[in-house]
Amino acid sequence: MKKYLLLTVLLINATVFGQKGPKIEFKDKDNTIDYGTVYKEDDSGVRTFEFTNTGDEPLIITNVQSTCGCTVPSKPTEPILPGKTGKIDVKYNMNVGPIRKTITVESNAVNVDEGRVAIKIKGEVIQKPLENLLEKKKKSPMMQ
Repeated sequence: MKKYLLLTVLLINATVFGQKGPKIEFKDKDNTIDYGTVYKEDDSGVRTFEFTNTGDEPLIITNVQSTCGCTVPSKPTEPILPGKTGKIDVKYNMNVGPIRKTITVESNAVNVDEGRVAIKIKGEVIQKPLENLLEKKKKSPMMQ
């Protein structure tokens, strides 16, 4: 019985680790870019996800789509050769409030389920406080 269990584990490992073909590995931790807290007026909303083809065949990104129209991703048009890097630009429209969006990347990568991987953006967009010009400015201590 132990021999069959060992054989099964070895076959599974050989299948998983011995995969031939393109593989996609994103640079960002957890495939997530954190905008942090940003001012709507000061930020373009564009962020770039970098990835590497760690496989042994060209990686082809076939589709990149967002869950809503407020986030517009762009995909590479050329195959990414083994060992080379590529990028996916994502533009968020900077609506005031929290950012929690998922973008689905579809490719011929063999190391992700059905060639699909989710990348995410998060953060918060705030508006700059308005300065009331009608209020009297406080005098500095030296002017008193």
